[in-house]
Amino acid sequence: MSTSIRSLRERYRLGSSNPRELIEAVLKRANSNAGRNVYLARDEARTLHEAGQLLLPERHSVGAFESQPLWGIPVALKDCFDLRGYVTTCGSQFLERSRAPAIEDSAVASRLKRAGAIITGKAHLHQLAYGITGENKDFGDCVQPNNPELLTGGSSSGSAASVQEGSAMAAIGTDTGGSIRVPASLCGLVGYRSSISMATVNGVELWRGGEHLAPSFDTIGWLYRSLSDGPLLGAVLYGLPAVPAPDLKGLRVGITDESFTYDCEEEVLASLGHWMDLLQRRGVQVVRFDTAMWRDAMELYVPLQANEAAAIHPEPRDGFEPLIAERLRRGAALAPEEVAELRKKLADFRRESEQRLEGFDVLLLPSCPVAELRAGEDHSESRTRILRYTTPVSLLGWAAVTLPSRRGGPQLVGRLNCDAELLALSAALGESTSGPD
Repeated sequence: MSTSIRSLRERYRLGSSNPRELIEAVLKRANSNAGRNVYLARDEARTLHEAGQLLLPERHSVGAFESQPLWGIPVALKDCFDLRGYVTTCGSQFLERSRAPAIEDSAVASRLKRAGAIITGKAHLHQLAYGITGENKDFGDCVQPNNPELLTGGSSSGSAASVQEGSAMAAIGTDTGGSIRVPASLCGLVGYRSSISMATVNGVELWRGGEHLAPSFDTIGWLYRSLSDGPLLGAVLYGLPAVPAPDLKGLRVGITDESFTYDCEEEVLASLGHWMDLLQRRGVQVVRFDTAMWRDAMELYVPLQANEAAAIHPEPRDGFEPLIAERLRRGAALAPEEVAELRKKLADFRRESEQRLEGFDVLLLPSCPVAELRAGEDHSESRTRILRYTTPVSLLGWAAVTLPSRRGGPQLVGRLNCDAELLALSAALGESTSGPD
């Protein structure tokens, strides 16, 4: 299967491929990882029927095809969004047992279907989307289809795995504290997290029928293979306009100082260096910046996230994984005045960061300090180590694109509401390289 949605669309247009044949082929790859749990729920017959419906003559006109930019494209949906006929589990058997199947599609699923996408199933996630490794005691840890010894990362674990195994060409994920960026980096994929402000499109709340974790930080986005597909996927989900890529000559890119990347593995630093060199060869001005204003990021993010998550998931919490239940209870125990003080500090954090970063067009920093997470090992300390690299962007609410590398791809960060420009820039970079081997 082609790795580019654009090239597959051209094959469809020319009639050299059809959705029914393609979906039959990709579904044979579904759940190919060692745990057979890339998807928590799927219905192959239903998916094939929906693909077959696209072949009706009235749906195959040129006009209809152009108005449906994901016509016949297989897409996986993270199982925190409703899909009619399926129970939305959020990775929890406790929730699965207490819920009925959804009677209507979520706003996200509706947008995908209107764009002509074929939804291949409900993808695995770290329970409640409250984790960064992809481990899940209820449904099994999600390991990479390409390597059973490695975790995908999370929380958009099945979304990453579906694209890696080829059962989907793109997948919907969410990113609160790094849940798109980290699995993209670990699985060699592209990951786009949107600006926090882009939750409403044409008056429609995109989180309708979706399960929040922490609304102040939750974003929706994509995992995919080809940087060239970013603008199209951004247009489908958010209605982003097509914009030209910014002129690379003279573009100012901020690079974190070494005090920030001190615990990065060599493979991660090599990937960062590859993309930095590429930018410099294209005439970009790369300037290091002091990350001292980010030193309190974790102290702000962790309790605020826990407090918001606790409001969404009140007692009883014993049905959740013990570690997650403990986080929820700690968040619920915060006094209102403590939360108010944290929010004041968050406002100060954003103000200082925006002032210090004002001279940069985009930032480039690691998505994750490690190139792999070994399955079966103790990752109790991994969350804190990884989130230090992702939470500054989450606190700012800015957009980010994880640039693909074999492992350890960095994140290219754009300012609030500059998503279209960021995706255009990343697509232009994709024309220059596919990333380091």
